[in-house]
Amino acid sequence: MKDEISVNLSALNGKHILLGISGGIAAYKTVDLARKLVQAGAQVQCVLTESATQFVSPLALQVVTGRAVRTGLFDTDAEAAMSHIELARWADVLLVAPVTANTLAKLAHGMSDDLLSTLALATRADLVLAPAMNGDMWRHPATQANLAVLQQRGARILQPVSGSLACGEVDEGRMQEPHDIVSALSVAVPAPMLTGKRVLITAGPTYEDIDPVRFIGNRSSGKMGYALAQAARDLGAEVVLISGPTALADPAGVTTIRVRSAVQMFEEVQAHFAGVDFMVAAAAVADYRVEQVASSKLKKQGDGGLTLNLIQNPDIVAWAAAQPSRGKVIAFAAETDDVLDNAKAKLVRKGVDAVLANSVANGAGFEQDDNHLWLVREDKITDLGAATKAVLAMCVWQTLVG
Repeated sequence: MKDEISVNLSALNGKHILLGISGGIAAYKTVDLARKLVQAGAQVQCVLTESATQFVSPLALQVVTGRAVRTGLFDTDAEAAMSHIELARWADVLLVAPVTANTLAKLAHGMSDDLLSTLALATRADLVLAPAMNGDMWRHPATQANLAVLQQRGARILQPVSGSLACGEVDEGRMQEPHDIVSALSVAVPAPMLTGKRVLITAGPTYEDIDPVRFIGNRSSGKMGYALAQAARDLGAEVVLISGPTALADPAGVTTIRVRSAVQMFEEVQAHFAGVDFMVAAAAVADYRVEQVASSKLKKQGDGGLTLNLIQNPDIVAWAAAQPSRGKVIAFAAETDDVLDNAKAKLVRKGVDAVLANSVANGAGFEQDDNHLWLVREDKITDLGAATKAVLAMCVWQTLVG
């Protein structure tokens, strides 16, 4: 049996969306974002900070939304028509895109010195934030602490992606594209269906040392595993993330344990497995490691080759699946060919409850913000479709638990 899940844009039909725009270069994308939200059937009211008006035209936003744009708390004409309290109560969703580091800090600390921050305090609407900033600013402990505060209050964070930034660098911190933001909003966050549940997730690659300089690794970025951890957290779970080496910031509100090798990852899984309701093995764990790691850097020996004796690493997924009185264990299958057949074979071979399968042919899925997943279970295969990893992560949990 094969099911298919797709993003349902009709979920936005009739929704009242306050689109808050703060002063970052990504604000230029909000005309397209507002247009796409309107096309999905939403009623959109834009609110700009003073800085945002330097990056995007209020008139352009008014044209695509059909509503006069609000730019100031003391706009007497607007206040006569709709006060900020009425506007706050009108909204179903307050979407801030982009949210800069400065606006993020203001929201976390409850400041209300402009219309947008005042609305954030006055509204009971769902708060959804799409950050955009320099990569170092994004990873700064102050920014991560502000994110944690907002998430604890129920805010939903649309994680920034890697890409070209205004500073000229290629790094994490780029706001998600408008169509991805609309897709994320259309995947409704259900009631916290994982409240009281404990979730264990492995993510990223493992590095198997050859000598103090060299190692055997793979192309996993950890983004899918991190997205699954963040979605589980948003759904109320207590989450432990065991991560191989990645360039990603530790997710706020998640217990993150950093490891390097497959053996280290296995030890941490064993230490945290008891009492887990779900384990999702998203890590790309090396099947083999060097039997004897050299204590000093290996030197080139003439024109000959180098032979390394490799031994098998522990099979973390098979160990977890074999434990008595365990929760559900979900494996990953990254395949270059015969994706579904190989995933079904892995389901049986490992003895797991489900396998999340994706194609990595020609580099697909690796080091990218998008993916295409299938959830393979004994009685059916569910096509979760192609989307950002954040959207897919929410779809995974909704399918597993719903």
